[in-house]
Amino acid sequence: MAQVTTVRAATQRHVMSIPRALEIIGRWLGYGLLFCGGLLMVLPIFIMVSSSLKEASDIFKVPIQWIPNPFRPENYPEAMRVAPFGRYFFNSLYVGLWTVVLNVFLSTLAGYGFAKYNFWGRNIMFLAILSTLMIPFQVIMVPLYIIVRNLGWLNSYTGLIVPWAVSAFGVFMMRQFILSIPGELMDAARIDGASELGIFWHVILPLCKTPMVTLAIFTFLDSWNNLLWPLIVITKVEMRTVALGLMEFQTLHGTAYHLLMAGATVATIPILLLFMFLQRYFIQGVVLSGLKG
Repeated sequence: MAQVTTVRAATQRHVMSIPRALEIIGRWLGYGLLFCGGLLMVLPIFIMVSSSLKEASDIFKVPIQWIPNPFRPENYPEAMRVAPFGRYFFNSLYVGLWTVVLNVFLSTLAGYGFAKYNFWGRNIMFLAILSTLMIPFQVIMVPLYIIVRNLGWLNSYTGLIVPWAVSAFGVFMMRQFILSIPGELMDAARIDGASELGIFWHVILPLCKTPMVTLAIFTFLDSWNNLLWPLIVITKVEMRTVALGLMEFQTLHGTAYHLLMAGATVATIPILLLFMFLQRYFIQGVVLSGLKG
């Protein structure tokens, strides 16, 4: 009898260990897939940095030379001499900051109106705004260029900033978050004598800091990486942005890839710093601004 009990207990432990083993295997498979995915994302950045420290003739060697030899850090100052990257950085930063300020403020204001006010045609207008998300930029590129040209905004900061001063995605994102703010807070503010603009400024904006930071990150990334629109409206060298300035390394005689990679590496640094310092707000904004409503 004791032997039967011992065998039964051993069998139960064996049966219970199978799900545990499967759980461990599944966990490590997940870790392996995540590692492979992360490696695929980091590999192009590593190749870019490595190529920026090589001689031009070593970039396309087969097999790949992962570690630069010889090591050429002088590619960076040389790239800065070939193109006025200081001016390009200023242009991109100036355009990006103004685009962020206008887009965040106007998108929050519009989202507040769509979320908390009832007016005729509200849903139709909101659906019309959302429908623009499905229209490729190439469709409106020519009409938008004609408008900017007729307004005399070619080769100007205004022409780079105003077309992106508000976005359908920003309006949608802020509306979805503001819907979660209790209307009782607005009613209490009205009872205390606050105006509608005062409610927006003193009640709504302080509660929207997290999604506003998230929208600011998205907007700045789009502005910093934008190449097509500056390529269309900018012809003067002193008005070029960083993305457009990288074309300096492409000539009729070929492309200086080692200098191009050095310039691209420098252009990537502000984006990496932005995400490193604001990733907490970015993650919170994605979670808190979910698709409620």
